[in-house]
Amino acid sequence: MNFNLTQMPERVARPRTKGLTMVMDKGLSIEESKNFMSVAYPHVDIVKLGFGTSYVTPNLREKLDVYRSYDIPVYFGGTLFEAFLIRNQFEDYINVCKDYGISYMEVSDGSITIPHTEKCGYIEKLTKHGTVLSEVGSKDAAHIIPPYKWIELMRAELDAGSTYVIAEAREAGNVGIYRGSGEVREGLVQEILTQIPEEKILWEAPQKAQQLYFIELIGCNVNLGNIAPSEIISLEAMRVGLRGDTFSLFLDKEMV
Repeated sequence: MNFNLTQMPERVARPRTKGLTMVMDKGLSIEESKNFMSVAYPHVDIVKLGFGTSYVTPNLREKLDVYRSYDIPVYFGGTLFEAFLIRNQFEDYINVCKDYGISYMEVSDGSITIPHTEKCGYIEKLTKHGTVLSEVGSKDAAHIIPPYKWIELMRAELDAGSTYVIAEAREAGNVGIYRGSGEVREGLVQEILTQIPEEKILWEAPQKAQQLYFIELIGCNVNLGNIAPSEIISLEAMRVGLRGDTFSLFLDKEMV
């Protein structure tokens, strides 16, 4: 860091397996990616090329090289996996990942219906080719999954080989673990945490209030995803108590 401050929470250093920040790149140019990395790379752990943007991104290989030059793993959004799957092109998906040097893969079923045992089968197959993140939750706001089912699905997917389970929120943060207003479904989150280790969950939290909730609940080393590139520095400041929302969180209470 640039100077010394006492009473700072200890952030796990990169490369880390806990306290991850996953960035959602929805279409940065190559130059924007370079500029983004130049300032944010110490605080970024994974980059997701959102939904199916990798299919239409010009100069994709060159863009991937930018992130690789900073040792940042990149993966294609789960929607792309589903797009291959619904077209009966699962093997093609594996070949595309190999061709582009993608070693992180997301297995999701937010847009299509996949029997859960079949989904776990895809997870098992993909673990032979790299690190798997699997997403739990529907993109359909009308599809409410009860807490016990979230736990059941997450546990099964971790057992199938997922390194992390992603708690669905979409890019806007208004489905899944959130209500349509963006408010956290607190009872759901807290019930999940009674059964699933917090270090194995990547919470999609695109909104500041959502990020704050999880930092206050779990701490500075909570795994957060779907973070906008422009919010990385702000989020890291909030993680360590250097934003008004968390200013007093890590201070000695006698001094506050």
